[in-house]
Amino acid sequence: MAPGFKSENLTTKNSKTLSIADANALIEKMELIFSEIKDPRVERTRYHSLMDILIIGILSVIAGGEGWEDMQNYGLSKYDWLEQFLELRWGIPSPDTFRRVFERINPKVFEQCFQKWVQSIVETVGAQIIPIDGKTLKGSYDREQGKSALHLVSAWSSQHRLVLGQVKVADKSNEITAIPALLELLDLAGCIITIDAMGTQTAIASQIYHAKANYILALKGNHPTLYEQVKNWFEQNLNNGFEGVINSYSERIERGHHRTEKRFCWCVPISQLPSLHNHSDWVGLK
Repeated sequence: MAPGFKSENLTTKNSKTLSIADANALIEKMELIFSEIKDPRVERTRYHSLMDILIIGILSVIAGGEGWEDMQNYGLSKYDWLEQFLELRWGIPSPDTFRRVFERINPKVFEQCFQKWVQSIVETVGAQIIPIDGKTLKGSYDREQGKSALHLVSAWSSQHRLVLGQVKVADKSNEITAIPALLELLDLAGCIITIDAMGTQTAIASQIYHAKANYILALKGNHPTLYEQVKNWFEQNLNNGFEGVINSYSERIERGHHRTEKRFCWCVPISQLPSLHNHSDWVGLK
């Protein structure tokens, strides 16, 4: 069970919840999208609505739940609210019921439905900055089967803390091949895509540009000539205070995780720099 997720800690008397109108709209959208999932149970064992099970399970995870018991505890703690728009003919399902249903539904279909639902939320609230990052899932390796750990490339809505999409990095491959596949899944128009140095590739920049989005790519040693050229230019102009150079400046101090981070950023139009190595290959570079 997730820390701090015990049933006695889930009182909701003073918590802020959605209005019934907003909740009904949320559930209607979820029911429409998740209706593609087929109920894996035989008719005589369907005591609880499939949609009740899916919705309670999803809301539980969003609230920080990490297991089947958490799903039941979430349902019990939110029962007065949930019964206003869910069937709940037989109350809140048991942990075993949640487990059996989620283990038997088609995971591919569920993933597709979940991504559609998240995308519908993003279209409503907007997602201006989308970082793309790769992570290796701890504990996902299998020594006995000789399988390496699972590595995923994910796109995030940083403002709303939502995963917009994920693509598995194929064995004997890397993020360079996974990022274009992930970008194909998303409607990027009007967004700013940020990627670390692994994704700093001319083809990826072109794909983002032609999707009517903007990009911020990290320039490091995997492009040695361009990197040294830009690095030397910045060091030289930093020493003389960017005298005569059009630029904007921002700094931020953040405290957390027992440390203080100071970030300094200079933004310089590409017109202020000398002719860069293979400049024309970076479509839309500003």
